[in-house]
Amino acid sequence: MSRRLMVHAAVVIVAGAAWTLGPVSAQQARKPAPPPRPPAELLRLSLAAEGPGLAEPFKGITAHGSIEPGLFGIRSTGVSTEPVRRAAEAFLASLATEQRRKTTFDVGDDEWRKWMNQSFYVRQGVSFEEMSASQREAGFGLLRASLSARGLTQTRNIMQLNHTLGELNDNNFEEYGEWKYHITVMGTPSATEPWGWQFDGHHAIINYFVLGDQVVMTPYFAGSEPVIARSGTFKGTEILAAEQSKALAFVNGLDAGQRAKAILRSSKTNNDILTEAWRDNVVLDYAGLRVSEMSAAQRQQLLDLAELYIGNMDDGHARVKMEEVRQQLDRTWFAWMGGTTQGSVFYYRIHSPVVLIEFDHQRPANLRHLNDPEVPNLEHVHTIVRTPNGNDYGKDLLRLHYQQHPH
Repeated sequence: MSRRLMVHAAVVIVAGAAWTLGPVSAQQARKPAPPPRPPAELLRLSLAAEGPGLAEPFKGITAHGSIEPGLFGIRSTGVSTEPVRRAAEAFLASLATEQRRKTTFDVGDDEWRKWMNQSFYVRQGVSFEEMSASQREAGFGLLRASLSARGLTQTRNIMQLNHTLGELNDNNFEEYGEWKYHITVMGTPSATEPWGWQFDGHHAIINYFVLGDQVVMTPYFAGSEPVIARSGTFKGTEILAAEQSKALAFVNGLDAGQRAKAILRSSKTNNDILTEAWRDNVVLDYAGLRVSEMSAAQRQQLLDLAELYIGNMDDGHARVKMEEVRQQLDRTWFAWMGGTTQGSVFYYRIHSPVVLIEFDHQRPANLRHLNDPEVPNLEHVHTIVRTPNGNDYGKDLLRLHYQQHPH
């Protein structure tokens, strides 16, 4: 179904990301939230973002503009993907004919790249909002089979915080809400042929490619605005606290010489994340402190920090990916921008030939009526995990598969 038709059936809107660590002042709270935007405006914004974003064919994130060959290969991991395949089949079987038609795409379709972490994007697939209770359970069954317990909890918390965002916008549940998340399936679930699925909504995007018993789960986006629900239906819900606190502890554990290399700048006045939606082909050189200049204890700390992100995959495939990260550890870099004291806003990234992780405190996006829109704050956080050198969405594995098995 085209987006122009979809907008008449269901408008899907997703908010920006954020982090609420303190109460909003009474003066700020009196400011009214902006009114819901009409469907035609959401569609216009979506097409305006999508057109330029897809104008360039997929290449992948690189350090110098060229793909480094030989990093990925088709092999057995020894970790079964059968539970994921069965869950996907059960989910598709639960859908009505029209729902299934708008949810399924070819494995090579550009639908993989059609995701966005902003609130206005009009998405494809079937949404949890339109699912029956049994269909929702089948959808969560797919997530449960594919993610770790921690990854599933984080995803559900982001969904619930999207409801909180609606409450903070004068109960605007036309644009925000717990169920405004979509699933699409690319290819036919198979034990041998390539296929995958995508979960797409405000602050939560999961791309999950499967080939045999191999899995690529990037791009993976997680964020929220707010990151803590201070009130409302889901009061107490919180995400990304460890990803913030452990990174702060790590950078403060570096010696003076290491900090001088790792900290690219100590100020932060803008959004710094580089590889969000429509940024599949970013050229990003390595920068900061190289892991080869770290002690054994510091290396382990950095691996533990990376695992907080990679460990959102199911446990078996997370172990496989972490081993891939370890093999490139001496070619891994850590970079930081912003303050290093408690309460500071900052950006950091972990970057190697096989993984890119970004964390960013951002300016307000959907709580601009409550916070200074010109200043990054702890209420708005974006994170993303990428597989550089052409293997986001499993594209390099798909290329190798077609080389070995022409279709």
